[in-house]
Amino acid sequence: MDTGLRRYDEIMNASPTRRRLIGGVVGFAASASLPLPVFAETEPIVEPSWGAHQGGIATPQQRHTYTVAFDLIAIERDEVAAMLRAWTTQAAKISGGDIADLSPTRLTLTFGFGAGLFEKDGADRYGLKSGRPAALVDLPVFNGDELDEARTGGDISVQACADDPQVAFDAVRQLARLAQGAASLRWAQAGFLPATGSGQMPRNLMGFKDGSRNLSGDDAAAMEQFVWVGDEGPEWMRGGSYVVLRRIRIALERWDRMPRDFQEHTFGREKSSGAPLGAEGELDPPDLKAMADEGDPVIPDSAHIRIAAPESNDGARILRRGYSYNDGVTFVRDRWPPWREGPRYDAGLFFVCYQRDPRTGFIPIFDRLSKFDMLNQFVTHTGGGLFACPGGAAKGEYIGQRLFEAG
Repeated sequence: MDTGLRRYDEIMNASPTRRRLIGGVVGFAASASLPLPVFAETEPIVEPSWGAHQGGIATPQQRHTYTVAFDLIAIERDEVAAMLRAWTTQAAKISGGDIADLSPTRLTLTFGFGAGLFEKDGADRYGLKSGRPAALVDLPVFNGDELDEARTGGDISVQACADDPQVAFDAVRQLARLAQGAASLRWAQAGFLPATGSGQMPRNLMGFKDGSRNLSGDDAAAMEQFVWVGDEGPEWMRGGSYVVLRRIRIALERWDRMPRDFQEHTFGREKSSGAPLGAEGELDPPDLKAMADEGDPVIPDSAHIRIAAPESNDGARILRRGYSYNDGVTFVRDRWPPWREGPRYDAGLFFVCYQRDPRTGFIPIFDRLSKFDMLNQFVTHTGGGLFACPGGAAKGEYIGQRLFEAG
């Protein structure tokens, strides 16, 4: 009899106790040649929970996010305030390391208020309508938008970010539990960044380095100018920011068939080095005036980095904290001969950006992108929203307390 079959027969005919013992030995032997994960005992890495600004904005970007939007179902304003107080307390607790047996891995929780907190279906349901900031506008419909209502909007947003995806997911689950009776989940989106070397920019799913010209959270002057709300905003928003979330599906099944030089001209960057076309280094500023020998711009007029550049948008800048996402694949068939069937990835970019005012940040920038960017033939915006993220809270306070006390 084959050795493996004899061992199987031995296990199946053994007593239950002996079967468990033999099975454990066989299982260990079968995996003994595989490397086992090593979990080092280290001090938990904790990001601050209290202060003038919420965490998760200027914080160095973590590798994973789990972002959700809630619809409020509370009847009374005090119910919403009580939920926010419980959330703030719990957020400080779990980001400090109290997440079952999980290390917080730099967990941050960033809260935002949607327009529905202030007014919904024409009703000032919580008496907060007068506190709605002028900058919390309804986003316009952009060229090519195909927003799914079930993935769009919400009264309150929560973005959990951590270096461990389970930590971010667990944190949101704890808040959802505390929201019972006051709010219900509307949509959720997980996202990730690839592992990179120190100081290296991550690559997006299209294979290009992303974020080379992004603002730095360490640049205090730039953050004050472009990200943090100042005296122009209501008192409860000072030190806060406005976040735009956009779920962008990328037609990777088409992109992957494009020639490399076409891809590079679409982005305006070299794929391998990340350098702008005509430059040598990834961090070199793009020369938008450079012309090729044939008389054409080195960086095409419709290249993504040209359309998105501050030089093309009256100096407007935003702080991007986007993530890739992969929600599976479906199979679709052509509507014309030869009736081919192929994959359609539900994957792309979960775009996240913070700014001092979306009317001078995301809206004018993306209005140009939606009209002129060569990438538009591969991307479709399917959901998201705009939320006002209040300033941070001091110990003993809760996020948004100044709004609820003043409203």
